[in-house]
Amino acid sequence: MENLTHTADHVLEDYTNADLSAQEKQKLGREISAALAALTCLIAGLIYKLLFPEQTAVVGLIYTVGVLIEAVPLFITAIRGFLQKDMVNAMEILVSIAVLACYITGQHTLAILIPVILSVVHFLEERSIMGGRDAIEGLKSMQASTAQLETPEGEKTVPAATLKQGDVVVVHPGMCLPIDGTVLRGSSNIDQSSLTGESLPVGVTQGDLVYAGTTNLDGVLRIRVDKTYQDTSFQKIVHLLEQAQSISLPEMRIVDRFMHYYIPFVLTTAALTALLTRDISNSIAVLVVSCPCGHMLVSSAPMIAALAASTRRGILIKNSKFVEQLTQVSTVIFDKTGTITRGELSVSRFSLQEAGQEQELLSAAACVAGGSLHPISRAVMRQMGDLPAETGWETRELPGKGISGRKDGSEILFGTRAWIEELGFCPDPVEDTGGSANWVVRDGRVLGCIQFNDTVRPEAEQAVQQLRELGLRHSVLLTGDRAQAAESIRAQVGIDEAYSQLLPQEKLERVRALRTRERVLAVGDGINDALALAEADVGIAMGAMGSDVAIQSADIALMNNDLRNIPYVISLAQTTKTIMYQNIVIAFSVSLFMILLSAVGLIPALAGAFLHNLGAFIILINSARILKEDQGPKKDGPDRHPPHQEPQTPA
Repeated sequence: MENLTHTADHVLEDYTNADLSAQEKQKLGREISAALAALTCLIAGLIYKLLFPEQTAVVGLIYTVGVLIEAVPLFITAIRGFLQKDMVNAMEILVSIAVLACYITGQHTLAILIPVILSVVHFLEERSIMGGRDAIEGLKSMQASTAQLETPEGEKTVPAATLKQGDVVVVHPGMCLPIDGTVLRGSSNIDQSSLTGESLPVGVTQGDLVYAGTTNLDGVLRIRVDKTYQDTSFQKIVHLLEQAQSISLPEMRIVDRFMHYYIPFVLTTAALTALLTRDISNSIAVLVVSCPCGHMLVSSAPMIAALAASTRRGILIKNSKFVEQLTQVSTVIFDKTGTITRGELSVSRFSLQEAGQEQELLSAAACVAGGSLHPISRAVMRQMGDLPAETGWETRELPGKGISGRKDGSEILFGTRAWIEELGFCPDPVEDTGGSANWVVRDGRVLGCIQFNDTVRPEAEQAVQQLRELGLRHSVLLTGDRAQAAESIRAQVGIDEAYSQLLPQEKLERVRALRTRERVLAVGDGINDALALAEADVGIAMGAMGSDVAIQSADIALMNNDLRNIPYVISLAQTTKTIMYQNIVIAFSVSLFMILLSAVGLIPALAGAFLHNLGAFIILINSARILKEDQGPKKDGPDRHPPHQEPQTPA
């Protein structure tokens, strides 16, 4: 028996590759050991019967030991399921009856082989399912378990779990990041595909945030620990994924209800078969082929495949609303800033007054904006791109007004209309585009006005159109911004309605009002929109990596900012639900067909032990289509801004 246990452990080690929990490994190890021991008894009985054919009692005893090794755990589980009316153990109940029938009728060999074959096939089924879990299980091993701690004596390797906030760790090229932190020194490219699904690396330098579970590609980084090992965003994601593996579709309760009638139906069919055919072997075959292995995979196999597919794209699904309600939503609500837009200003329009050309206006503004961190100043410098700007200007910022700069007796003013008029200048009127507008004055000449708007994500219009094609017939934009800005964004993207100047509580009330007549999907950044996301039928948080609020408030969290992942996840939910219902039809059709063939004697019991799993394998293959099909648009890479954009002319 010790050798059998060793063999089972060896097989289990090759099979699991550490993907199973300790409890699952122990259970599977017991099943393999029992199967090997039962087969040993079967072989010993056959050899003894061949050598001593007259000693039938000894042969029967050997066979009985083999039957008991496999059957006792089976009987215990079956009795427990029968008393508790637990339909999860329907297979054990039917197989136990089949084994008893075989043993009583003297078919000892069959009594051993049936549970052994079922264990082997169960082993293969579990391995097939594990293939769908690889994407999720592989994610769990991506956070480094050790770290290079910087100490006065140099670098020291320590367990990542012992790191404290404020510690400094050194991450060399090729190493995984063990914690969430801030880059103190160094610059590098970080592969964040494990969390965001983005294939292109992200450049980081001093002051940037980095996250556990990502990989440093080239430079050496010194990182301050901001969160302990257990509190990293990565660990929270892994924990939620572990919980999400158990989610299922409530409509699949039809399977559970059917199973309450299925066992009496099978037992009645087996009894009638024995009565009409007067062949107990046909009845045993009916019991064996009726084992509902496929029924147990109807919803679990598609859900595991869907979780794996979504995880690869950086989509974190937290609960059963993914299928239950996401396929029923008819209205989508978008936040504006940080969701439909990037949340940062860009130059939208130039209005010339005394400047000869737009570049003169832009260059003058850049002279004083270069040393400012104000969002408007940063937008000016992004618009300049690689073009050189004059340096050496002595600048002074006036909060709420603008920036003044002096150099060699020359003066530049860059600020609001009210400030420019206050200084005695007369700027021309310009069309209100809904954003900010700043005037440029150089040496007493009003050169003109530069207007700024929040940048709409380039994929936003495409995403809204795809949602409309998927059945979300009503779209709404909610924002705290001004009405003009909201209307401009609504028109650009193709959203049906826009509501502006809303506080978070007012957004919540708007969501509640829409929910009284429609199923609502809310999309936001998960921070200012936490109330709305939690209130909606389904909440999706954008760019949730590193945001605990976003991960906790939404039902689905997108680790990146690609709006195309929203129609993707809806399409994925629709496909998953369709496959679940296909699996119901497959499972029951195959079972009924196999029962019919067994009742008329076309399938013997031994063959039935193999063939009853036909439905389960068809279901696994059908569910695997979720991993192969692309239900959404291909991503072109991270949400990045181009290094330079040509100045835009007035419409």
